[in-house]
Order: sequence, then C-alpha cells, then structure tokens
Amino acid sequence: MARTPVPTRREPPDIQWLERSYNNRMRVPEHGDYFARWAAESALVRRSIACELDVAYGEGARGRLDAFPAHRAGSPLVVFVHGGYWKALDKSMHSFVAGALHGAGAAVVVPNYPLAPQASLPQITLQVARSVAWAWRHARALRADRRRLVVIGHSAGGNLAAMMMACAWPLIDPDMPAGAVRRGMGVSGLYDVEPLMHTPSLQEVLRLTPAQVQQVSPARVPYTGRGRFVAVVGAEESGEYLRQNRLIQHTWGRERVPLAAAIKGLNHFSIVDALAQPGHRVNALARELCR
Repeated sequence: MARTPVPTRREPPDIQWLERSYNNRMRVPEHGDYFARWAAESALVRRSIACELDVAYGEGARGRLDAFPAHRAGSPLVVFVHGGYWKALDKSMHSFVAGALHGAGAAVVVPNYPLAPQASLPQITLQVARSVAWAWRHARALRADRRRLVVIGHSAGGNLAAMMMACAWPLIDPDMPAGAVRRGMGVSGLYDVEPLMHTPSLQEVLRLTPAQVQQVSPARVPYTGRGRFVAVVGAEESGEYLRQNRLIQHTWGRERVPLAAAIKGLNHFSIVDALAQPGHRVNALARELCR
C-alpha cells in the first residue's frame, strides 16, 4: 500500500528544541493540579452515572475498559482514548470526559491500553482497535447505534483516534464494515511521530523504529475513506503541536479534515477541560460529531 509522502528533516534535529517542544509537563508546571482534579472529578462521575468498570476487552491488566451506557436506545457511541505519550495515565482519570459526553446523550467507552516500553506503538494501536471493535459489537447493550460511532482522543489518544479512522476493520473483526469509524476528533493530537524518535526523553521509553514511524503516523497512512475528522489544539501549545494539528489536514485534505483549529487561551491540559465543558467550542465540536 502506498504511503502519503511526509517531508523529512534535512538537518540533524535540535534535541533541546525538541525537548522543549514536546515536554508538555515542563511547559505547564501546574500539570499535577490538572491530574489531581481530573481524578477527583472522575471518581465522582463513576459514583453518579450507571457504568460498567474494568470490563475485559483484550489481554492483560491494561486490556480493560469502562463503559457508560446511554439513557436512550439509538444514541451515538463515543470511544474516548486518553493521552500520556503512550507511556502514562489511565482511563480512571478521564471518566469526567465520559460524564460530559454522556450528559450530551452519548454512550461512552473509555479504554485502557498497554503502555510503552512493555508494548510498542503498533501493539498499542492494535489494542485500541480491539477496544473500538468491542464497543461496536456491544453497541446495543450500551443503548447505542453503532452506525454513529465516534472516536475522540487527546494527545497520543488523538493519534490513536486518527488511526482508527484509517483502520482496516475487517482485519480486526470480519463482521465490521471497512468504514466502521467515520467520525473522529483529535485533541492536541500527534499525527507524525518521527520527531519523537529524536526526542531522548520520549524515545528512551517509546523505542520507535523508522518502520514503526511509518506504521503509526496518521499523516503517513493513506486515508481514502469518506469520514470526517476534526483536529483542535490549544493556541498556547508549542509550535510543534500547532504544526502537527495543521499537518493532518494538509495530508488528509480539507474534505476529510474540514477543521484544524488552534483554540485561544488553552494549553495541552486545559483543552481537555474544554472538551468536558458544556458551552465551550471544543465541547460543541464533539457534540456536533455525535449528531
């Protein structure tokens, strides 16, 4: 299968610049406050909404998901994929996002997935595909319409959400149609992972190879489907994240990525709050995809 050309670096990478560009915890020193609040709000959501927790969909301790059935049959079905550079964080910190999307009328599934370095990025991508296939198979039990399947992801999860758009679904589950996921949203997503291979603090854990870069970079994976992907990023994020956000629209085209927006006043973590905040533009874009 042909690959979409992506410009390659002609000069040796500036390692210090890459570290500054991709180290979001360094860029947002108060990131720990976000994590603590997300965990507290998520625990409250799990106590307030009917849900099935730690449902096995794949192998290992991380092959589990939390499912939040919709109030009404035929509702949209959202899979939310958390971030953490494929090496950190947990579904339990993101139930607050599920609560917001559930409040908008959707059934929501939030999977965990194996983390690097125990799993490679291709292996993680495959595991997330299995969680999406689980959601598709169990849509009726979740009071959802599997034809209204949407995948939304933050950061590394944005990468994974885009990969689900381009997934060859019959290879994952022969009952699934090729276009099983036709709507997706990347929130501060990473669409070309090649720079991460040159960022020592990330490469030490991710252990990317050039072949893997080609396999798991949505901007390098041809997407010829008829779906719609929305890309948003915080305007206060690094220039590299802003570039990554534009890149997916450039490579997939405006027909498939009609919006690649930098949202004023938001950083890499506050944009997740915006996704969960009714009335915010980021939340409104997610709701629109669910219609």
